[in-house]
Amino acid sequence: MELTWILVGVIALVLFWLILTYNGLIAGRNRVDEAWSDIEVQMKRRYDLIPNLVNTVKGYAKHEEGVFTKVTEARTAAMSARSMKDHAAAENQLSDTLKSLFAVAESYPQLQAAQSFLHLQHELTDAEDKISSSRRFYNGNVRDYNTKLQVFPTNLITNLFGFTKHDFFDAPDVELQKPEVQF
Repeated sequence: MELTWILVGVIALVLFWLILTYNGLIAGRNRVDEAWSDIEVQMKRRYDLIPNLVNTVKGYAKHEEGVFTKVTEARTAAMSARSMKDHAAAENQLSDTLKSLFAVAESYPQLQAAQSFLHLQHELTDAEDKISSSRRFYNGNVRDYNTKLQVFPTNLITNLFGFTKHDFFDAPDVELQKPEVQF
């Protein structure tokens, strides 16, 4: 009889641990998803600013159509990226094309003095800063979640319940250097 109660107690402790561990993993996965959502919100904000920026520069530099097309194509590619690797590559391409757009803008002193351009430049810089901050937050949550998946004894049940690692949102080497925008 005493052995039965000990066995019931051990089973209850294992079930209690299993429930707590499972719920902790769900909470971690939800934090990662929330952090990714924050990145998407900030990227969408930047995507929404880009057409206004292109149109403002177009008003002053009509003969730079190739640059405008590249920026538009890079924006479209970034918006349609699905995997983490695709997002990183598309964001890198978008950053490169934006640099070329700003290089074109440097040739037009009237544009550099235009309030609408200065406002868009400020908004884009703010969006870039928020994306960077959101990436750090996301990567911190991914690190914590992936660590939970890999430590003993949690790693014994992660595959059983279908928990998988998330990828970090790594900035490509080019993007590790913050672009310098001067007007």
